[in-house]
Amino acid sequence: MIPAAFDYIRAGSADEALAALAEHGDEAKLLAGGHSLLPLMKLRLSTPAVLVDIGRLDDLSYINDAGDHLAIGALTRHRDVETSELVQSQAGLLAEATSHVGDPQVRHRGTIGGSIAHGDPASDLPSVMLAMRATLVARGPGGEREIAVDEFFTGFLETALGDDELLTEIRVPKMPDATWGFQKFNRRAQDWAIVGVSAIVGNGNAGVGLVNMDSTPVRAAGVEAALAGGASASDAAEAAAEGTNPPSDLNAGPEYREHLARVLTRRALEAAGR
Repeated sequence: MIPAAFDYIRAGSADEALAALAEHGDEAKLLAGGHSLLPLMKLRLSTPAVLVDIGRLDDLSYINDAGDHLAIGALTRHRDVETSELVQSQAGLLAEATSHVGDPQVRHRGTIGGSIAHGDPASDLPSVMLAMRATLVARGPGGEREIAVDEFFTGFLETALGDDELLTEIRVPKMPDATWGFQKFNRRAQDWAIVGVSAIVGNGNAGVGLVNMDSTPVRAAGVEAALAGGASASDAAEAAAEGTNPPSDLNAGPEYREHLARVLTRRALEAAGR
């Protein structure tokens, strides 16, 4: 399929990208790896008048130890996150989940920031951000601001980012002693998950994020509350679908997704040693 016509701008810096967004407003879209935006454009579900290419901004590609958290540049490629010794040792759940994103070609091109900013409830990485209680950093005309992950995903393919803002950094708490589990059920390898679960236990808390169980990436709040009350993995997992609104499509209906959420949550918690 052929996308609608658009103008193309290659930004040489974050400031240039922000200037282009300020000039063109909601008619502009940022292009990083392209694996989220371009399919929508080909289907004409998204028809931006201007594409602002930020894929070559090397200053937004990094993984740094920032004391109590890892600071990951928004344009860091999935493959770099997956293979980073720092991520593997301090945020193992993120490294594991990233290794399940698409295929090797996707992981070498796609970016962590693009995946998160797209806000797709069927994407793997937002569930990790929720489970680990990450913080997202955005830059706009008013400067830099931090957004808690629970306030970031606002609707289907919608986030708290303004039309004139750029996601610049993901801050993930360091949890070197945490235990975790990642479960994903799909029809074929590399398909979007019918349901997925990210679970982590550490720093005195348990976090559980769900994939494809609502119109936004969603936290399994009932499971977290049950675990805080001392419930076993099996008992806590029974609350996995509470408060969710699973979609219905060719792959599964809501009831089947609810069943999968309970099964996969139990498996993820058991992998985390609960």
